[in-house]
Amino acid sequence: MNETLIVRGAPQEYICELGAWDKLEKHLEKRGITKILILHGSASWSVGEKFFPKLKKIEHYFKHYKNECSFENKAYFTNFIQKNEIDGVIALGGGKVLDLGKLVANESHLPCVCLPTLASTCAAYTPLSVIYNKQGEMVDMVFFSQGISLTLVDPSVILNSPKELLVAGIGDTLAKWYESDPVISQHKSYSAELAVAKFAAKECCDNLLISSKKAIDDFENKQVTEDFIKIVETNILLAGMVGGFGDKFGRTSGAHSIHDALTRVPGTKKYLHGKKVAYGILVQLVIEEKNQEVAKLILFYKKIGLPYRFSSLGVTRKDLDLIAEIANKDPLLHLLPQHITHEVIKSAMIELEERAY
Repeated sequence: MNETLIVRGAPQEYICELGAWDKLEKHLEKRGITKILILHGSASWSVGEKFFPKLKKIEHYFKHYKNECSFENKAYFTNFIQKNEIDGVIALGGGKVLDLGKLVANESHLPCVCLPTLASTCAAYTPLSVIYNKQGEMVDMVFFSQGISLTLVDPSVILNSPKELLVAGIGDTLAKWYESDPVISQHKSYSAELAVAKFAAKECCDNLLISSKKAIDDFENKQVTEDFIKIVETNILLAGMVGGFGDKFGRTSGAHSIHDALTRVPGTKKYLHGKKVAYGILVQLVIEEKNQEVAKLILFYKKIGLPYRFSSLGVTRKDLDLIAEIANKDPLLHLLPQHITHEVIKSAMIELEERAY
């Protein structure tokens, strides 16, 4: 492997424990922050407000994140930071709020603190942001040279989030193994960085297949248990380590290429990112002709409520050519060892739809 591999391994500090948010002000003071912007969404603030500690010494501005991680919102909040001489950013919420916070902090050369209210992505761990346009279509993925300054994960906060977002997070994280393994395995030997990425990806898969059902049951019973915390940290920390150490070889390939193409179909907009990724895993596995793995995952999907047909995501047969065309243009899809064409992608989706399970 002759390509440069950049490790973006972790936030500067990461804490996962009950009451993790309680000492937020001390963490901010330690960083020399005196005036902070707090970005949040409506749903995330409805969950996070009762856990958010009173900031007695640090001047702060609460701002709604304007419902998208976009270049337009980056410009708006960067300008707000400059006008108000803010010296730190807190992002409180799910993936899009956290991604916007990181994007704005990086643009302003300020420390970013992530307070996740969901365990649906690894956004609280990874120094990158996924950018969308006003139509909700993904348009870019931006990597940062500065890491997240601090991530505070409180499992009791996440226990108050919607169940569907936890399930979607499981679908998104499951892709870490299925996307990275066929890419990393093409190398006869690989570096320590890729070894760490592969280990973390396999841990993601094993933890999710073994503990997800029990963790979801515990979630529904409002119990913070070992299984629940394991799934929370799998979705955030372990998932972040895969791309953090594996770089392009540990980030995305087939499943996310299908997801990104699905976002161009208007009917899919209301479906969660992780659920579309979970479906993308199955399409990728059909392309790879891993039929036993497809059958195993469909049983798992049925147990926890993940989709395994395109018709469950607002897609019709007339949309398949567009999805296949867009996915086939994604160079990350072609990190897989198979020869993949427009027709291969479309046929895989049709085969998955028509199989009797």
